[in-house]
Amino acid sequence: MAIFATSGLSGERTGRSGAPQLAADPVSREIGAAFTSAVAGPLQDLPLPGGGQTRERWAVLSDLAGRDLSLGRLAEGYADAVAILAELGGPPAAAGTRWGVWAAQPPGPRLTASQYGGTWHLHGTKQYCSGAHTCTHALVTATAPDGERLFAAATDDLVPVPGSWQATGMAASDTMDMLFDDIAAVPVGQAGDYIGRPGFAHGGAGVAACWYGGARAIGAALLATARQRDIGPHALAHLGAVDIALSYSKAALDRAAAEIDADPQDQQGFARARTLRLRAWVEEAASDVMRRVGQALGAGPLCHDAAHSRRVADLTVYLRQHHAERNLAELGELVAESGTCW
Repeated sequence: MAIFATSGLSGERTGRSGAPQLAADPVSREIGAAFTSAVAGPLQDLPLPGGGQTRERWAVLSDLAGRDLSLGRLAEGYADAVAILAELGGPPAAAGTRWGVWAAQPPGPRLTASQYGGTWHLHGTKQYCSGAHTCTHALVTATAPDGERLFAAATDDLVPVPGSWQATGMAASDTMDMLFDDIAAVPVGQAGDYIGRPGFAHGGAGVAACWYGGARAIGAALLATARQRDIGPHALAHLGAVDIALSYSKAALDRAAAEIDADPQDQQGFARARTLRLRAWVEEAASDVMRRVGQALGAGPLCHDAAHSRRVADLTVYLRQHHAERNLAELGELVAESGTCW
């Protein structure tokens, strides 16, 4: 279908009125260019989750997130979109297209879908759309008469909501609310398929690989300093704790990847608990790394190293994709019902 074809690749799009949409800020444009290069480079032949190379898939995402967390966020969305299209039988993403997955369902305005004239149309506002100016296409969730559905839509005629992202952290991910004004879309799968598929949990686990990549880069600042000068016993103790947090996070990711490859269709029913457990561990470890690096090095890197300062701000926001006690309560419920690995 035409919606899956290559769209315009310029950094600025025009809506149906012909007026230019809001231009992304310079840093977002820089990250957008890096994202475009990644789509044509390391993301081009990225292994799908559960295909025997999930560890290698996550290593690419971790490395990109280590370069820049906003880049990692866009890369993770693209990789997830490609995997979803494959799992739900959608046409593959065409060469030159950049996809995102816009599936957040926070309180507030919602996106709805209706069908007429043989075509589905989307109406309303979708929140937290990363790559608002960079993505050429997106997979979006919307409420249809038969339930929650996933749709593919081109982004040419979408309108970003000015001022809908106020955070300093993850600013370069170009995340905005988007207005859908009678936008034609193609359904991907049936109602309920997006959340009901095994890959929903596998994709959620992949986000933890990005968190790990960002935390690893923050920890590297302390390691580099310790190699350059005597940082004293207290800072060395923090470095030891950072080593433990990151080493065990890497081990947890490797174990989860192996389990996904061994049971890609989740016949054992462990996927959701595995993802909740992994995300909770990596979120706590990453938070501890940020705290310890800050305590060990003081305000200096935060005030004088722009890349480090931005990375800390970015990871602080990115980690809030983990829903803290709500996710822990869900994990506890699953453990109470089905048992646990320990």
